[in-house]
Amino acid sequence: MENGLMEPFQNKKAPLSDNLKSIFFLLPSWILLLIFFIGPMILTFVFSFTNLALTGAEASQLQFIGFENFTRMFQDPEFRTSVWNTIIFVFFSAVLGQCFLGFLIAFLMREKNKTFRRIIGLIIIAAWVTPEVVVSFCWVAFLSESGTANWVLGILNIEPVAWLFTFPMVSVIIANIWRGTAFSMMVFQSALDDIPKEVEEAAIMDGASRWKIVTKITIPMVKGTIATNLMLVTLQTLGVFTLIYTMTGGGPGVSTATLPVFMYKQAFVSYQLGYGTAISLVLLVLGAIASLIYMKTLKVKV
Repeated sequence: MENGLMEPFQNKKAPLSDNLKSIFFLLPSWILLLIFFIGPMILTFVFSFTNLALTGAEASQLQFIGFENFTRMFQDPEFRTSVWNTIIFVFFSAVLGQCFLGFLIAFLMREKNKTFRRIIGLIIIAAWVTPEVVVSFCWVAFLSESGTANWVLGILNIEPVAWLFTFPMVSVIIANIWRGTAFSMMVFQSALDDIPKEVEEAAIMDGASRWKIVTKITIPMVKGTIATNLMLVTLQTLGVFTLIYTMTGGGPGVSTATLPVFMYKQAFVSYQLGYGTAISLVLLVLGAIASLIYMKTLKVKV
């Protein structure tokens, strides 16, 4: 009888015990997240409203200066140029480059045999797993005055081109597409493989053309994957620094100075950390706006 009476109380205590266990096991992760992610984000927000610097009088006298950094930023022509460079770099590199090319490669490889897919996949993925700084030096060597690109032009009796000075933005965009397309390809390959073949076969039997199948069946069925990939690739491309800085240093002049490069120069070359953190907040806002646009345009439910 006592056991029967005590049973409901034991069942009520069980969920509380499970919750405490979950909190206990997740506590180390939350602490690390707080120290290395949430903490720096809060400090970045706070420091963007200060005159924090590495040298000079500001280094020893930290002061709250309100929106001075942001006022200075929006009045700086180099900042406006870096925003425009960032938009161009992200649009052509992430949207038209990595995402479109990744989908195209995955689609073309869909019906091929496993051996062919593995060989092509390994070749493309090799660029993705190569460290970014190594990729940068490879492209610098390829596009240098005595590099492979000009060697090919020489064979065709065409004058050599100083690619990194004449077409700097095109050069860094192509290099980033070459490195990052593999990620989009793998994401789309997985999504396309999950589409039931019966759906497309039924459409073929109804007389639908190949283009109709792609636009009316294939793409709508992987719309969520497209949005997710676009967000990931865009956010990743927004933060590209090593590749651009190694290849061009943001030059010639400021022709390839995207926001990460501009932020680095202000924070660690000019030693204005407060101004640099303010620029990083703008970069964060751009990433959030791009994500919202993708979700709204593709009508993806979160």
